[in-house]
Amino acid sequence: MSNNSSYNELVLKFANVNGSGSASANTFCAKALFRMGIPVSAKNIFPSNIQGLPTWYEIKISESEQLARRDGIDVMVAMNAQTYEQDINEVLENGTFIYDSSLLRDFKRDDINIIGIPIAKLCADAYTDSRQRQLFKNIVYLGSLSLLIGIDFDVIKQLLSDQFGSKPKLYDQNIKALEIGRQYVKENIKYPLEKQVRKSNKNTNKIMINGNEAAGLGAVYAGATVASWYPITPSTSLVESFEKHAMKLRKNEDGTFNAAIMQAEDELSAVGMAIGANWNGARAFTATSGPGISLMSEFIGLAYFAEIPLVLFNIQRGGPSTGMPTRTQQSDVLSCAYASHGDTKQVLLFPADPNECFYFAIESFDYAERLQTPVIVLSDLDIGMNDWVVDKLEWDPNYKHDRGKVLNSKELENAKDFGRYKDVDGDGIPYRTIPATHPELGAYFTRGTSHNEYGGYTENGVIHAKTLDRLEKKFDTGKSLLPQPEIIINSPKTKIGIINFGSTTKAINETLNHLSSKGIGINHMRIRAFPFSKKIDNFINEHEVIFIVEQNRDAQMKKLLVNEIDSISSKLLSILNYDGMPLTAQFLIDKISEHLEEDIDINQLIAPPIKIV
Repeated sequence: MSNNSSYNELVLKFANVNGSGSASANTFCAKALFRMGIPVSAKNIFPSNIQGLPTWYEIKISESEQLARRDGIDVMVAMNAQTYEQDINEVLENGTFIYDSSLLRDFKRDDINIIGIPIAKLCADAYTDSRQRQLFKNIVYLGSLSLLIGIDFDVIKQLLSDQFGSKPKLYDQNIKALEIGRQYVKENIKYPLEKQVRKSNKNTNKIMINGNEAAGLGAVYAGATVASWYPITPSTSLVESFEKHAMKLRKNEDGTFNAAIMQAEDELSAVGMAIGANWNGARAFTATSGPGISLMSEFIGLAYFAEIPLVLFNIQRGGPSTGMPTRTQQSDVLSCAYASHGDTKQVLLFPADPNECFYFAIESFDYAERLQTPVIVLSDLDIGMNDWVVDKLEWDPNYKHDRGKVLNSKELENAKDFGRYKDVDGDGIPYRTIPATHPELGAYFTRGTSHNEYGGYTENGVIHAKTLDRLEKKFDTGKSLLPQPEIIINSPKTKIGIINFGSTTKAINETLNHLSSKGIGINHMRIRAFPFSKKIDNFINEHEVIFIVEQNRDAQMKKLLVNEIDSISSKLLSILNYDGMPLTAQFLIDKISEHLEEDIDINQLIAPPIKIV
C-alpha cells in the first residue's frame, strides 16, 4: 500500500476515437471522483468531426486543489491504436499505461508500468450485438479503474442508476460491463496502483458544471424570454441549456411555455432578432463564437448607435477563419471591444469560470439595459464546454432586475420635452420607453442613421459629433458600474505585477503559489470587464513591469490596454499561448523565469512575498 502522498494527486487521461461512446464513460469517471469529494478538473479534447478521429479526456485530480491543466500523465488509458505512440510518450516516469491487449504490443518503455487488458475480447465474449461490444468497452475500463486506482464502486453504480434508472435493462447491462472489468483485474493484475484516490471532503458546497450550462441557467434567472441563435461550436450548448431550464422555469400558470427560442438562418439574422426583441421590451440574447461575431458586427453597430440593449455570449475558439472549432483561445478580444465599423466601443465581461458565467449572465442583462448598449460576455471553449468544480450557485430571492431608465405611461406624460436621445442626467445615458407604453405619447424613435436628441434624422456634422461624444460619456459611466478587477497583493514592495483575464486564472494562481514558495512575490490583477476601471490604471502605475497573460498570438489584451490607457506600453511584457490547449502553470513558470533570468533590471524589482503567520 502506498503512502498518503500518492492519494488524490494525479492526472488520468483517456485516449479514444470520436463517436465510440467514450464521452459518457469518461464523464462518469470524473463525476464519480467528484462525488467522492475529490477536487477534479476535466478537459475534453475532441476533434471537429462527428466520428473517427482521435479524442482525449483528461482528469486532473488534486487534493491540494491545484486544478490547472498539467502536462505529463500519471495514468493513461489508451483505447486508440492510432495514437499509442503519442499517448505512451506522455506518460511520466513510473506512471501507468493501460491498453487493450486483445492485440499484444511491444511499447519499448521499461520506465513505466504497462498493463494490458483484453477489453475488445472480453466484450466480444460477453455481447453478441456489435454496437454493444463497442459501447461497453468504455464501461469495462471504467470498472477496471475502480480497482486499479480506487474509484468507489458504489458511487459509480449510483451514477449509472441516476442515468439509467428508468431503463433497468440498460442499467443491468452497464453493471455487467463494470463487473467484467473488475473481475479481470481481480484475477490478473496486482492492484491498486501506486497512484490512487480515496474519499475526501473538499467538495462541500461545490458543484460540477460547465460554463455554457451555467450561463444558460443565468439567462433564465436574468429574466430572459427570447433566445435567437445559429448553431456554432462551442456556443450551441448555451442556448440548449437555456431552453432546457426555461422549459422547467418559464411556465405560465396554465402550463404554457413563456419563452421563445428561435434558430435563425444565419448569425446576422440571429442577432437581428435579438435586437428587435430587446427593442420591443423583452430581455433577449444570442450566443456565438468568433466567426459569428464577424458576421454580426453590422447589427452590433446598429444596437450601439441606436442604443438598444443586447446581450451576446461569445464562446471563443481557435481562429482565424474556421480555425480550430474545438480548441480554446482568447482571440476575439479586439474584434469584440471595437465590434462594427465607425467609432464603436462595446462593453465586455470576462468570466473566469462557470460560477462567474452564471452571475455575469444575470448581470449582463442589467448592464445592457442600464447602459442601453450591447454587452458581450467573453467566455471560451475551456470554460464553456468543460466541467469545472465551483462554488454552488446561489440566488437572492430579493434580487431586483435593473431595467435602467425606462419611462412608464405616467412618467412619459409628466416628462417635459422628452427626447429619446437626450442626456438629462449628465451621465450620457438617455431615457427610453417600451413601444406602446402610451397610446399617444409612446412613439419610439430609433435610428441607426445620424440623429438629433429627439431621434430625428440629421446630416449635421456638429450634432453627429455631439452624439458620438455622449456615447463616449456613457461608456465612461460604465467603468464604475461593471465588475471591478480582482487584485491580490502578494508583496507590497514588489514592482512586478501580472495581469490576466478569463480561464487562465487557475494557472496564474498555481504559478504565483510556486513562485511564492521560491521567495518571489508578484502582485496579481484579474481583469473582469471593459471599459477598464480606474483601478486597472492604478495597478499598472504602481508597478514598473507587468506580465500580460493571454491565449492569443497578437497580444490583444495588451493592445487594448495600451490603446485605452496612456503611457504604459513600455511596462507590459506579453506571455502568449495559442496552441488551443488550456494554459498550464508550468508554461507560465518557464516564461516568467526566462524573463527574470535574462533581465537584471527586472530581477532587482522582485520583493519577497508576504508571509502569513
